[in-house]
Amino acid sequence: MSAHENLIKIFEYALNQEETGKSFFQHSLQRMGLGAAVSAFKRLIEEEEKHILFIGKILDDLKERGDIELPSDTDMAPEPTNYFDERARSEFLQQCIEGSMVPDVTVFNTAWLIEKDLSEFYEKMANETGGKAKEAFMMLSGWEKGHERFFREYRDKLSETYSKMPWGG
Repeated sequence: MSAHENLIKIFEYALNQEETGKSFFQHSLQRMGLGAAVSAFKRLIEEEEKHILFIGKILDDLKERGDIELPSDTDMAPEPTNYFDERARSEFLQQCIEGSMVPDVTVFNTAWLIEKDLSEFYEKMANETGGKAKEAFMMLSGWEKGHERFFREYRDKLSETYSKMPWGG
């Protein structure tokens, strides 16, 4: 397999992983009973859609022209966000504690693992490629690291809170 064909396969794999992540977030919306969590997941779904478009454009470029042209504008890049504002963040954690919403811990842990795996994959691919492909993988890795931090923070806070709760009275 040529280096060009290999690069196409790598980006096809990345596209599939992004679509899987988006699907997980969409299905997780049904489990989330809290408005703040639903809003955060909707923003993440929008960002995953941008990742999918970004990778799709790269694949089109590779297949049609044999080269990658990264967008010069920031349409593909997610806007920096905290997903929850400070008020929503504290309300979300408080509602989780009061409602003993253990499924939320599972969702946040799974989401963290998805984003962690993707950020590590993109970083590895950036280290193994060069040129525009390396730039694209570094951009994707950075975006996924932001998601990873978000989910890790909530997974850790929820896990810590639940581990200290007086279960069973």
